[in-house]
Amino acid sequence: MKLTTSKLPHKAKLLAIAITAGLFSSTAVQAAGELNIYNWSDYMDQAVLDKFSKKYDVKVTYDTYDSNETLLSKLKSGVTGYDVAVPGDYMVKILIDEDLLEKIEGSKLSNYKNIKSELKDVYYDPGHQYSVPYQTGTTSFVVDTDVYKGDINSLDMLFNPPEELKGKINMFRDVNNVINAALRYKGFEICNNNREELKQVNDLLIEAKQNWQSIASDGAKEMLITGDVALSMAWNGMALQARLEKPSLQYAYPKENMTAWADNLVVLKGSKNIENAKLFLNFMLEPENAAAISNVTGYTPGVVGADQYLVAEFKGAPEFTLPEGNPTPQFVPPCSPEVVKFYDRIWTNLLR
Repeated sequence: MKLTTSKLPHKAKLLAIAITAGLFSSTAVQAAGELNIYNWSDYMDQAVLDKFSKKYDVKVTYDTYDSNETLLSKLKSGVTGYDVAVPGDYMVKILIDEDLLEKIEGSKLSNYKNIKSELKDVYYDPGHQYSVPYQTGTTSFVVDTDVYKGDINSLDMLFNPPEELKGKINMFRDVNNVINAALRYKGFEICNNNREELKQVNDLLIEAKQNWQSIASDGAKEMLITGDVALSMAWNGMALQARLEKPSLQYAYPKENMTAWADNLVVLKGSKNIENAKLFLNFMLEPENAAAISNVTGYTPGVVGADQYLVAEFKGAPEFTLPEGNPTPQFVPPCSPEVVKFYDRIWTNLLR
């Protein structure tokens, strides 16, 4: 996932608020009580939370984290009190395996029928026993075409950049996204434990680091807009947000492929408000509510019927239009513990 760092233009937010505000009058069984949500930063519309709170008489408390790994670490350390979280696809699988989620039987929710067909048979949670979709997108990078005017659709931009981009590159502070990009660039399989190939990846990253300015996820969009960097890894929604503020920014579709992801709503093990959590998951499967989130994050809703509520900036946006002939973006299941250890060593070495 993906972490968003800002919101769409003011008119988009106004539309999102108008959509949600107009639905406050719908009737529903009152639930009352509390709900504690743990989510990525800037990945929610307050108007949607207010709508849910008013509709069900539920007091909502909202807290944030900055990565899937932070979420996992918090939960494994024994942190409690949260009811709902928003892990990425591979992290849902890990949390299920670690017995850190409540079984919700998502297919029994009344709005389950709204989930997009391509998101119903997912590798990480067959039958949606533990999760329902939230937002989807891809991970690639953005280039300022005022700085570099050549073809940007190759991972060369990250690992063997042209002179115009050297020293002006930001990479995500994300072990999986960075190492998986390096594996694709080298033509190696993702999640393999071939020591020679992983050594080559390690060497590639150490060499490429000389051309990078920073390794950061927070603030990446702002660095692109201000010109502090001319290239940054990006999620497509973040790329859309950035381009709307600086039209020279272009989202790349590397020929070596890119990562697809799906963030999901889950109920955490030990939740004290399970029924309210299920109400919230069902609420977020309503097209109007899913679209309202997309209108402030820039990502794609996971339900059908939401498109009619999306702001105009989404229609035909290049950040959501895969060029003809490009490989289909790749979901990446969690790697084995052995591979994760190798990744961690490479990452630690890179950050020294």
